[in-house]
Amino acid sequence: MTKLNRIVVVGASLAGLRAVQALRAADFAGEITLIGAENHAPYNRPPLSKSVLDGDDDIALPGAEQLEGGWLRNRRATSLRTDERLVVLDDGSEIAFDGLVVATGASPRRFDAQPAGVHSLRTVDDALALRAELAAAPAHVTVIGGGFIGSEVASTARRRGISVTLVDAGSHPMVTTLGTHGARWLARHHQRHGVDLVSGVRALGFDGESRATAVLLSDGRRIPTDVVIAGTGVVPNTAWLRGSGLKLDNGVVCTSSLFAEGESSIVAAGDVARWSHPLYNGELIRVEHWANANEQGALAARNLLTGLDAAETYAPVPSFATHIHGARIQVAGVLALADEERIVVDESAEDRLVVAFSSRGVLVGAVAVNAPKDLIRLKRAIAARASNDEIAA
Repeated sequence: MTKLNRIVVVGASLAGLRAVQALRAADFAGEITLIGAENHAPYNRPPLSKSVLDGDDDIALPGAEQLEGGWLRNRRATSLRTDERLVVLDDGSEIAFDGLVVATGASPRRFDAQPAGVHSLRTVDDALALRAELAAAPAHVTVIGGGFIGSEVASTARRRGISVTLVDAGSHPMVTTLGTHGARWLARHHQRHGVDLVSGVRALGFDGESRATAVLLSDGRRIPTDVVIAGTGVVPNTAWLRGSGLKLDNGVVCTSSLFAEGESSIVAAGDVARWSHPLYNGELIRVEHWANANEQGALAARNLLTGLDAAETYAPVPSFATHIHGARIQVAGVLALADEERIVVDESAEDRLVVAFSSRGVLVGAVAVNAPKDLIRLKRAIAARASNDEIAA
């Protein structure tokens, strides 16, 4: 085990919390400093676009209440001086380390001018602000971006009887996440539940002086609205690492064991980590979902203690799930690597759909709608690198 005396964890969300817990579980005897940009204790983000908007505030992560000395709230890391082993904070203070866990997550993409009434959704404060808007019973909500956040908020708003327009730049919402067949199913699903779907156009900006009163589209249309949710994706929080010497490319580029490339005392985990995935021939993968942050944070910390040479590779099949208008949608694997998608199950009467994704004849991903057992089976097949013929059999 590598001898470390002071470990700094930058980022106090799920991955950062799991890293701290793993260090303590391994009986690390040195000093741990956890740096968090928010004042809140670490919390679950998935409920923010669903149950929190309906009034449920039970989002605390188990173990968050046990954080004690060494937790710096309301502090942001502004730079990393790698050679000196120092993290510089927004108040000018410097935190020394001999082991570092980068778990700074990601932030929503924002419009250059985002007036009142236009909401991003990433933090609990974002969710509470949007909840207050929805509680005022607006006549119309416009959702920009049909990804998981946008689709979940659209689902929540429709359940409350609010008129919803969903604007998405793709041919169908989540086409890059669910593939062609899954995205077409989702588009029909939205429409069946009363969502006015506008696809293939971009939102350029807003009308209104002190508050947005309409969304302006790239095809010249104008959508009058009361509330706007901008769900246009996220970008990894790596700005503070510029000039540090770490390799940055859509995240912190890491080895298969989550060490920052070229470093033996710096690891990364969660939304900010882009690691070499052994299951996919070393392709660099970045995953923005709960299970990944939960598992990566713990393993990154353990590997930091174990050391580079004896570190464990991180090679699970990525997976995530959501509920949209009552349907359970699950995804496993990395669909972006696929060159073929094939429907395995299509039972429209029961609203069940299963699609397999392959690359050069090898299964790399799967999408399942209301079919959890099929998803489990295909996830195992992905891990086993099963062929199309084996799946068909």
